[in-house]
Parts: sequence; C-alpha cells; structure tokens
Amino acid sequence: MSGGEGASRDQSFPWRQAMAIGLGVLRLSPRDFWSMTPRELEAAFVGLTQGGHPVSPMSAAELDALMKRHPDQEV
Repeated sequence: MSGGEGASRDQSFPWRQAMAIGLGVLRLSPRDFWSMTPRELEAAFVGLTQGGHPVSPMSAAELDALMKRHPDQEV
C-alpha cells in the first residue's frame, strides 16, 4: 500500500485500549464514549489520572478537615 491508501494494520487506532479506558476506567456510557473524539478521551483520562498517575482516594482525616472547612448548611 502506498502512503495515501490508508493505514497499515500495525498502525491502526488502538480501539481495545481506548474502549478499556473509556468504558472501564472512566466508566463512560457507550453513547458518551462513541461521541468523544480521541483527543477528548485522552484529556478525560489525563484529567482523571493527573497526567498518568492514578488519583488516590481522600483519607478520612482529609475528608474531616474538608467537612469542617465547608460544613453543610441546614435549609
């Protein structure tokens, strides 16, 4: 195949990895996943993982401090 006739099989888009990230890690609905561009998917993943480093859950002490700084207000 010459340059303008399409990508070779080994250069195709990594759909398995993209679906694993979008549907598994980000927990997007199939509708939301398929409506995203690859750049949007990458931005969502980077945002979630802070550039590739998984975000750890907030500790109980951090949650307690946050709740003290921003208490719920009675309505």
